[in-house]
Amino acid sequence: MTRIIKKQQWRARTVKKYKATTNSKHSLPVQENMLNQDFMASKPNEKWVTDITYVTTGEGWLYLASVMDRYSRKIIGWHMSDRITKELVLQALKQAYGRQQPDGDVLHHSDRGSQYASHDYQKQLQVYSMIGDISYKGNC
Repeated sequence: MTRIIKKQQWRARTVKKYKATTNSKHSLPVQENMLNQDFMASKPNEKWVTDITYVTTGEGWLYLASVMDRYSRKIIGWHMSDRITKELVLQALKQAYGRQQPDGDVLHHSDRGSQYASHDYQKQLQVYSMIGDISYKGNC
């Protein structure tokens, strides 16, 4: 079999299994890490955490932004797109807010990605009276 592979000059195709979803090299302001990996919540809508992940498809990468309530550990908002933009995370946030209708302050935790640090996203957190919280670099 090896002889045939060499004769045909076949080569294995490597598939990149990791795709970066966080661009933390930006000049946008970031908040203090108040959560500091204390993920326990004593009531609903006390602490929300967000993230972006990706799925490879036959047509390319598909990005999924989600918002989780740490009290119930349920995904309360999500949005998918073929592009990793601030609109992706804004739609997930708007869905979560619309479903939960939190009253009072919500600690909203994210990574340092440019999507979450964008002015539009931070403005939406203010509109919703949420406390923005961003993790330290390298500390998901």
